[in-house]
Amino acid sequence: MSFMKARCLFQATLLLMSVLAVTACGFHLRQSAALPPSLQRIHLTVSGGGEFPRMLSRALETSGVTVEDNSGPGIAELHVPMAAFGTDSLSNGGYVRITEYSVHYQVKFDVTGHDGQSLVPPQTINMSREYSYDAANTVGNASQVEQIQHSLNDDMVQAILFRLQAAGKHGLAVPASAASTH
Repeated sequence: MSFMKARCLFQATLLLMSVLAVTACGFHLRQSAALPPSLQRIHLTVSGGGEFPRMLSRALETSGVTVEDNSGPGIAELHVPMAAFGTDSLSNGGYVRITEYSVHYQVKFDVTGHDGQSLVPPQTINMSREYSYDAANTVGNASQVEQIQHSLNDDMVQAILFRLQAAGKHGLAVPASAASTH
Protein backbone atom coordinates (compact mmCIF):
# COMPACT_ATOMS: atom_id res chain seq x y z
CA MET A 1 0.00 0.00 0.00
CA SER A 2 2.83 2.38 0.82
CA PHE A 3 4.43 1.77 -2.60
CA MET A 4 1.15 2.66 -4.37
CA LYS A 5 0.79 5.92 -2.43
CA ALA A 6 4.38 6.87 -3.19
CA ARG A 7 3.88 6.06 -6.88
CA CYS A 8 0.69 8.16 -7.06
CA LEU A 9 2.40 11.01 -5.26
CA PHE A 10 5.35 10.80 -7.66
CA GLN A 11 3.05 10.83 -10.72
CA ALA A 12 1.07 13.79 -9.36
CA THR A 13 4.29 15.68 -8.63
CA LEU A 14 5.64 14.90 -12.11
CA LEU A 15 2.39 16.10 -13.71
CA LEU A 16 2.40 19.30 -11.65
CA MET A 17 6.05 20.01 -12.57
CA SER A 18 5.27 19.46 -16.26
CA VAL A 19 2.35 21.90 -16.14
CA LEU A 20 4.44 24.49 -14.31
CA ALA A 21 7.30 24.11 -16.78
CA VAL A 22 5.02 24.59 -19.77
CA THR A 23 3.35 27.69 -18.31
CA ALA A 24 6.66 29.14 -17.11
CA CYS A 25 8.17 29.04 -20.61
CA GLY A 26 5.42 31.29 -21.93
CA PHE A 27 3.39 28.60 -23.70
CA HIS A 28 -0.24 29.57 -24.23
CA LEU A 29 -2.94 27.85 -26.21
CA ARG A 30 -3.78 29.72 -29.39
CA GLN A 31 -7.00 31.59 -29.27
CA SER A 32 -8.86 33.76 -31.70
CA ALA A 33 -7.69 37.34 -32.07
CA ALA A 34 -9.87 40.18 -30.79
CA LEU A 35 -10.16 42.40 -33.86
CA PRO A 36 -11.52 45.97 -33.73
CA PRO A 37 -15.04 46.85 -34.94
CA SER A 38 -13.66 48.45 -38.11
CA LEU A 39 -12.41 44.99 -39.15
CA GLN A 40 -15.55 42.98 -38.38
CA ARG A 41 -16.44 42.79 -42.09
CA ILE A 42 -13.55 42.14 -44.46
CA HIS A 43 -13.17 41.45 -48.14
CA LEU A 44 -10.03 39.35 -48.58
CA THR A 45 -7.91 39.51 -51.73
CA VAL A 46 -4.90 37.19 -51.86
CA SER A 47 -2.67 36.79 -54.89
CA GLY A 48 -2.08 33.16 -55.73
CA GLY A 49 -3.85 30.16 -54.32
CA GLY A 50 -3.03 27.23 -52.14
CA GLU A 51 -4.01 26.72 -48.55
CA PHE A 52 -2.99 30.16 -47.24
CA PRO A 53 -6.13 32.05 -48.38
CA ARG A 54 -8.39 29.31 -46.94
CA MET A 55 -6.49 29.25 -43.65
CA LEU A 56 -6.57 33.06 -43.35
CA SER A 57 -10.28 33.21 -44.16
CA ARG A 58 -11.05 30.46 -41.63
CA ALA A 59 -8.98 32.17 -38.92
CA LEU A 60 -10.73 35.50 -39.55
CA GLU A 61 -14.12 33.82 -39.25
CA THR A 62 -13.02 32.11 -36.02
CA SER A 63 -12.14 35.57 -34.71
CA GLY A 64 -15.72 36.73 -35.34
CA VAL A 65 -15.05 38.47 -38.66
CA THR A 66 -17.47 38.15 -41.56
CA VAL A 67 -15.43 37.48 -44.69
CA GLU A 68 -17.34 39.03 -47.57
CA ASP A 69 -17.24 37.81 -51.18
CA ASN A 70 -17.26 41.38 -52.53
CA SER A 71 -16.23 44.81 -51.30
CA GLY A 72 -18.86 47.39 -50.44
CA PRO A 73 -20.11 49.85 -47.82
CA GLY A 74 -18.82 49.13 -44.32
CA ILE A 75 -16.41 46.45 -45.57
CA ALA A 76 -12.67 46.73 -44.98
CA GLU A 77 -10.21 45.37 -47.56
CA LEU A 78 -7.41 43.02 -46.54
CA HIS A 79 -4.98 42.92 -49.47
CA VAL A 80 -2.28 40.25 -49.66
CA PRO A 81 -0.43 41.06 -52.90
CA MET A 82 2.39 38.64 -52.17
CA ALA A 83 2.67 35.31 -50.38
CA ALA A 84 5.73 33.45 -51.64
CA PHE A 85 7.91 30.55 -50.57
CA GLY A 86 11.62 30.28 -51.38
CA THR A 87 14.33 27.77 -50.61
CA ASP A 88 18.05 28.32 -49.93
CA SER A 89 20.82 25.82 -49.36
CA LEU A 90 22.57 26.21 -46.03
CA SER A 91 25.39 23.69 -45.90
CA ASN A 92 27.23 21.30 -48.13
CA GLY A 93 28.32 17.78 -47.35
CA GLY A 94 31.14 15.86 -48.97
CA TYR A 95 31.52 16.14 -52.75
CA VAL A 96 29.49 19.37 -52.73
CA ARG A 97 26.23 17.69 -51.76
CA ILE A 98 23.71 19.99 -50.15
CA THR A 99 22.68 18.63 -46.76
CA GLU A 100 20.62 21.46 -45.23
CA TYR A 101 18.01 23.80 -46.65
CA SER A 102 16.02 26.74 -45.41
CA VAL A 103 12.43 27.35 -46.50
CA HIS A 104 11.57 31.07 -46.49
CA TYR A 105 8.08 32.53 -46.52
CA GLN A 106 7.36 36.18 -47.20
CA VAL A 107 3.92 37.75 -47.05
CA LYS A 108 3.02 41.38 -47.70
CA PHE A 109 -0.35 42.78 -46.67
CA ASP A 110 -2.26 45.95 -45.86
CA VAL A 111 -5.78 46.88 -44.79
CA THR A 112 -7.90 49.74 -46.06
CA GLY A 113 -11.24 50.84 -44.70
CA HIS A 114 -14.47 50.97 -46.66
CA ASP A 115 -13.67 54.61 -47.42
CA GLY A 116 -10.23 53.81 -48.87
CA GLN A 117 -8.39 55.11 -45.79
CA SER A 118 -5.40 53.03 -44.69
CA LEU A 119 -6.24 51.17 -41.46
CA VAL A 120 -3.07 49.04 -41.40
CA PRO A 121 -0.16 50.31 -43.49
CA PRO A 122 1.72 47.89 -45.76
CA GLN A 123 3.47 45.21 -43.71
CA THR A 124 5.96 42.50 -44.64
CA ILE A 125 6.39 39.37 -42.56
CA ASN A 126 9.31 37.00 -43.16
CA MET A 127 9.52 33.52 -41.64
CA SER A 128 11.79 30.56 -42.26
CA ARG A 129 12.44 26.99 -41.19
CA GLU A 130 15.52 24.84 -41.70
CA TYR A 131 15.63 21.15 -42.51
CA SER A 132 18.16 18.45 -43.36
CA TYR A 133 18.16 16.88 -46.81
CA ASP A 134 18.55 13.15 -47.20
CA ALA A 135 19.62 12.24 -50.76
CA ALA A 136 18.53 8.63 -50.14
CA ASN A 137 14.92 9.62 -49.30
CA THR A 138 13.67 12.18 -51.81
CA VAL A 139 10.01 11.27 -51.20
CA GLY A 140 10.44 11.98 -47.49
CA ASN A 141 12.10 15.30 -48.31
CA ALA A 142 9.13 16.46 -50.39
CA SER A 143 6.81 15.50 -47.55
CA GLN A 144 9.01 17.36 -45.08
CA VAL A 145 8.90 20.53 -47.21
CA GLU A 146 5.09 20.28 -47.45
CA GLN A 147 4.83 19.98 -43.68
CA ILE A 148 7.15 22.96 -43.21
CA GLN A 149 5.10 25.03 -45.66
CA HIS A 150 1.87 24.09 -43.87
CA SER A 151 3.44 25.07 -40.54
CA LEU A 152 4.65 28.38 -41.99
CA ASN A 153 1.17 29.08 -43.40
CA ASP A 154 -0.34 28.45 -39.98
CA ASP A 155 2.21 30.67 -38.23
CA MET A 156 1.80 33.39 -40.87
CA VAL A 157 -1.98 33.48 -40.40
CA GLN A 158 -1.51 33.88 -36.66
CA ALA A 159 1.10 36.63 -37.18
CA ILE A 160 -1.27 38.56 -39.44
CA LEU A 161 -4.16 38.24 -36.97
CA PHE A 162 -1.97 39.40 -34.10
CA ARG A 163 -0.84 42.43 -36.13
CA LEU A 164 -4.47 43.27 -36.90
CA GLN A 165 -5.32 42.90 -33.23
CA ALA A 166 -2.37 45.11 -32.23
CA ALA A 167 -3.42 47.73 -34.77
CA GLY A 168 -6.84 47.83 -33.14
CA LYS A 169 -5.40 48.13 -29.65
CA HIS A 170 -3.13 50.98 -30.69
CA GLY A 171 -5.82 52.85 -32.59
CA LEU A 172 -4.41 52.29 -36.08
CA ALA A 173 -7.42 50.31 -37.28
CA VAL A 174 -10.01 52.84 -36.17
CA PRO A 175 -11.40 55.14 -38.87
CA ALA A 176 -10.80 58.86 -38.28
CA SER A 177 -14.56 59.51 -37.89
CA ALA A 178 -14.81 56.96 -35.04
CA ALA A 179 -11.60 58.15 -33.37
CA SER A 180 -12.83 61.76 -33.10
CA THR A 181 -15.96 60.76 -31.15
CA HIS A 182 -13.99 59.36 -28.19
